[in-house]
Amino acid sequence: MRFSPARLAELEGSYRILKAPGSTRPAAQTDPAVAERVSSMLADIEAGGLDAVLRYARELDGWDRPDVEVSGADLARSGDALPPGLRDALALGVERTAAFAREQRARLTDFETELAPGLVAGQRYVPVQRVGAYLPAGRFPLLAGACMTVGVAKTAGVGTVVACTPPRPDGSADPAVLYAAHLSGADRVFVLGGVQALAAMAFGLLGEAPVDMLVGPGNAYVAEAKRQLFGTVAIDLLAGPSEVAVLADDTADAELVAADLLGQAEHGTESPAALVTTSERLGLAVVAEAERQLAALKTRDIAGPAWRDFGSVTWAADEATAVALMDDLAPEHLEILTADDDRYLDALHNYGSAFLGPWSTVAYSDKGMAGTNHVLPTAGGARHSAGLSVSRFLKPLTYQRAAREATPLLAEAVEVISSYEGMAAHGATATLRLARYR
Repeated sequence: MRFSPARLAELEGSYRILKAPGSTRPAAQTDPAVAERVSSMLADIEAGGLDAVLRYARELDGWDRPDVEVSGADLARSGDALPPGLRDALALGVERTAAFAREQRARLTDFETELAPGLVAGQRYVPVQRVGAYLPAGRFPLLAGACMTVGVAKTAGVGTVVACTPPRPDGSADPAVLYAAHLSGADRVFVLGGVQALAAMAFGLLGEAPVDMLVGPGNAYVAEAKRQLFGTVAIDLLAGPSEVAVLADDTADAELVAADLLGQAEHGTESPAALVTTSERLGLAVVAEAERQLAALKTRDIAGPAWRDFGSVTWAADEATAVALMDDLAPEHLEILTADDDRYLDALHNYGSAFLGPWSTVAYSDKGMAGTNHVLPTAGGARHSAGLSVSRFLKPLTYQRAAREATPLLAEAVEVISSYEGMAAHGATATLRLARYR
């Protein structure tokens, strides 16, 4: 998440960088070594099948058990050892996310229309049949991931959803991740991580047919595996590292802004966090406040390097310039903290999900409480793509029905176009019908 020099060159308003990222190194997703390693692994797994999957599981995850599947009974009781408060919070997140997905689905309606006498065209929303969800659980088990992927797929009507989550150092799956998957409606869950998990689901190596779609975030290797498997299967998007941007004016609270920037920087040492503000005073105060908060933050070993190397603060001379700068960044998560949040929201075009006002922190969505999906485009992807939603699991399939009386309208034009193109067989299909009509 960096400004584009080409776009900045066209910017009419003035701006000034108050804190620039300390690193210019490219993101891990662009590392040729990652792409080469993933390509080699996918080819090996496609040829070697489950044996290759298990070999990588032993090599990369330390997996030493004969079966990678979590039994239905173990999945059902995965929440038994969890604190009641955590179980309740996970259940709330699952229901909130499903509720929002149900509202989205209700607004995606089938339709049929008569375009001309005798010519009817229509569209049906049909869910994909099989989805594979990746549920990361590295240093931080992201517990809301299942309700965003498994749960929303189920709300869309997907028949079969299998999930994979990597093992912990002791070889077991995180019980809270399993419980979230259970609550979200996962049909089968496997303790399998990384490239080998995605390949196993895509190639149908887990006692299930190959999935039609892979969803869920992950590290650079997971993102690259999804990139290379696209075409064999559909994917949601290429996400990561997580990022946040705040657009603020002089009414914003520097303590809250700094906390929210560090909240996303905590995801990883390469997670960008950016502030664009029309108040130089606020910008400088946030820089100082971030350093103050980092000194006491338990995860400063992660958030600190992320803020140092990938954090930025930019002053914009006016609202229009601030909007242009933010649209250029096209952040995954966008917080708007101004005297008129709706005016800024109306003016902006590029963001994964927006959080309006000082009471709407990104963490509410990250943990599943806000209902919206947190699987969102990163690295500028919001310029052209939206995040994961119920619509992503639905195929808008079209159909058409032409009656006899529509034949002249259709066939005569098709004859003319086909003749110009030189496509005689196309023309013949229309000519034959025209002859029968006459």
